[in-house]
Amino acid sequence: MSEPTVTEATDNIYASLQSDNADIDEHIATLKLALAREGAKEAVFDPTKLAQNNRSGRKMMQAYFRQRGVSVKFSAQ
Repeated sequence: MSEPTVTEATDNIYASLQSDNADIDEHIATLKLALAREGAKEAVFDPTKLAQNNRSGRKMMQAYFRQRGVSVKFSAQ
């Protein structure tokens, strides 16, 4: 079984966010491993795909991911 890429892990997180955060911690852990494998320092998310695309929602997401060891940035719209 191949390890998921950062893109696949990010897509899983988008799906989890749309499903009321189902298995979000598992998906964050997978993303963290994928980032380490690919040598990336931070995950980049498209804010238009988020359930709460407002400043408060983005800041909450950044804080939650940071507590789990993943730095989050948002792409320009």
